[in-house]
Amino acid sequence: MDAAEAPPRPALAPVPGRPLPRTPRELFDALPPLPGLRTEVIDGRLVTRLRDAPEHASAAMRLFEALLPLMDGRGCQGWAGNVGVCLDGTNEPVVPDLVLAPGGCPLWEERELLSSGLLLVAEVVSKGSAEDDRLKKPAIYAGGGVPVMLLVDPLTRPASVTVYSDPKEGRYQVTSTVPFGREIHVPHPIGFTLDTSVFEEVL
Repeated sequence: MDAAEAPPRPALAPVPGRPLPRTPRELFDALPPLPGLRTEVIDGRLVTRLRDAPEHASAAMRLFEALLPLMDGRGCQGWAGNVGVCLDGTNEPVVPDLVLAPGGCPLWEERELLSSGLLLVAEVVSKGSAEDDRLKKPAIYAGGGVPVMLLVDPLTRPASVTVYSDPKEGRYQVTSTVPFGREIHVPHPIGFTLDTSVFEEVL
């Protein structure tokens, strides 16, 4: 069999002269496009999940819409579930369900927003992501210097929204939780009161 007839090389097969990935970040960078999947590195683990169920995506979009007045008034930018973030310090990639960033937010490798330049991230809990969203992500984002994290949790009883703020030494120092239907204050640098009744229709 000559070179023209050789079967295609698998995407992650060894390439002569190129070392194999040694870290989760290097493995993430070596992956081919994975349509329909969300891939990120969480606490040193490469995690790949199916894209969000409709109700999960709807909750993220309702939060995005609720924050539109803030974005318009401050000139900041927002993305729902489709932008990568590089964690300052570890360089590990994550994909929050929602991100707010000021104009000119610094980038890592010209393709991912740098976490320390963000204003806010939000995660919407689903059955497949519950442990990571509730237990891992707050410390991950605090360690990356994200000033505020929102956790929208439709799976608790009652369903709730938690605001994490004031990151220091890898932990958020202040948390506040309300059930769906009540208002919650999102502190500096956001300074916004969120009416969580916007999520009641997605339960």
